Amino acid sequence: MSRHGETGRAAALLLLDGGGAPRVLPRDDPACWTAFDEEVRHQLRRGPRDRVSRAAARPETALCHPDGRIREAALARGPRGDAFWYLVVIRCTDWAEPVRLRARALLEEHLRAEPENALRTLTPLVLRTGRRAEGAWALDLFRAAYEARPALAAARLDDTRDTATRRLAARVVAARGRPGARESARRAASEHDPVLCRMWSDAALAAMAAEGADDGAVDTLLAARAPMVRAAGVTALRRAGRTREAAGSLTDRSALVRACARWASAQGDGDAHAHYRALSADPASLVPGAVAGLAECGRREDAALLRLLLTHASGAVRARAVAGLRSLECAPPALVLPLIDDPSPAVVREATEALLPYTAALPGEALSRRLAPGRPTPTRRAAFRLLRARGGLDQLRAAVALTADEDPGLRGSAESAVQLRRWVHDVPPGDAEVGELLDRCTHLFSEWVLTATRRRVGLPG
Repeated sequence: MSRHGETGRAAALLLLDGGGAPRVLPRDDPACWTAFDEEVRHQLRRGPRDRVSRAAARPETALCHPDGRIREAALARGPRGDAFWYLVVIRCTDWAEPVRLRARALLEEHLRAEPENALRTLTPLVLRTGRRAEGAWALDLFRAAYEARPALAAARLDDTRDTATRRLAARVVAARGRPGARESARRAASEHDPVLCRMWSDAALAAMAAEGADDGAVDTLLAARAPMVRAAGVTALRRAGRTREAAGSLTDRSALVRACARWASAQGDGDAHAHYRALSADPASLVPGAVAGLAECGRREDAALLRLLLTHASGAVRARAVAGLRSLECAPPALVLPLIDDPSPAVVREATEALLPYTAALPGEALSRRLAPGRPTPTRRAAFRLLRARGGLDQLRAAVALTADEDPGLRGSAESAVQLRRWVHDVPPGDAEVGELLDRCTHLFSEWVLTATRRRVGLPG
């Protein structure tokens, strides 16, 4: 639960104990109001009688009372303060139909009388309660109100921190075709919410499709932080007649952008594959995106070039080379196993992923030696992950050896491996070594589970 949700519960307890009105409840997080409603109802269902009678006399708590008749009466006589309208929104989704209908009539009247105030203050809560079984009515009401006031919807894009409200406002603004390509591109580039990034990117592309290419909008999209926005900018290069510039995005850090750049380059008769090979032939200026892009072209004849990059000075380049060889299915265990000793954790991670399909063929002793405390942490974790994937006695030996390790991450993984007991299917039945290993980790099992485990592997309980 959010901090504001805890605030709502605290305000409910304060009111039920005779405290002041919940003026401290924040208006920008609907969680505080739903938590307030739930806490009042929860407390009154099991609380003392004096608290119940006191709650019925307070308008804020009466609106959340477990008795539907009291909730309905509170709607009729309650003072029309700020807290009242937030709770009216919640009552619009009430399971009791008389309460629900009265609350809806009040909300509709409030929206007609003070549309701007109602939309600014209540929209986050309406969107949150709109997920409930009876929440669609208020959601449709507010959506229609925004559609009738596009200027207010446009203003809400910048005057609220509530993401759901901004998404609703953006849909209304985009549907009416109000923003041009440059404005949509600007919003897409400055946005942090992925949904809104996609929405504004699509709006910018749609505007350029209808009105013609806009170099300013394209440049804004290309310079964005979010990959999906940059990808939209690369896509727009074709309509703008600037496909030659797609080569600059072929080495982007995002696979999505690289894929769009290869497509745009091909539209202008460019050769992305030749470009990648030329870049990879110059180790001094090579960037990881070029290596990844070369592998994404999917040509197995490039494996020889990728193997040469396994000794590159940059760990990021080496990691992308390992990943590329894996994607091309040109990463034999004999080539990749030494790479789990690489000083770059990224290379170790990629090498481990490449070795996982071949764990049964890997030398168990070589992996066990890499569990030694003096080894680098990434190497030790990789070795244990591979031994754990082997299963059986190899997994149990490695896990028991690490249950007292100083590295909390390794220790936790080892304890989990022992307790999950997936190794029981592959250990030799009645093996004395299995019994010795279980004796070293009795603290991880209850007596009953330990006895059952020993019997399952053919040992006396």
